Amino acid sequence: MKNCSLLLLVLVLLISCEQGKKAHNEIPDKKELLEVDRAFSKLSEEKGMKYAFIEYIDSNGVLLRPYQMPIVGANAIDFLIQLSDTGYTLTWEPNGGDISSSGDLGYTFGIYAMKLSGRDSTIYGTYTSIWKKEKNGKWKFVLDTGNEGIRLQKKDMEN
Repeated sequence: MKNCSLLLLVLVLLISCEQGKKAHNEIPDKKELLEVDRAFSKLSEEKGMKYAFIEYIDSNGVLLRPYQMPIVGANAIDFLIQLSDTGYTLTWEPNGGDISSSGDLGYTFGIYAMKLSGRDSTIYGTYTSIWKKEKNGKWKFVLDTGNEGIRLQKKDMEN
């Protein structure tokens, strides 16, 4: 009987340790979200900012833009649809971010570059996006904001 109790205790401990390993292995990796943000930027470069933002915004997403009240949900999508993005190319590179321990919320931040068409000038700024993972596994941003006009040299961006 003592041997059965000891064996049962060891078995319970082994199962507990294995469950702990599974939980530890399932800790969300922020690299996934940084790659999603890079793919978002690449889509903006290839198909235009408007197309990319409409593709990645959550249906309840919020846009924070200078000198405007927050633009929310369907109004944010309407705002994006009405934009003209033919005079520039918008790209960005995340410098960091993180994912919640539950794996369904995260944020990214970095530097964007707006290259003006037909001109040899680029406007740089900073941005922050907050993301939510949908039930289908896709990440959509629920809030996007940026600051215009930081003055960076190319060498500053590489640090």
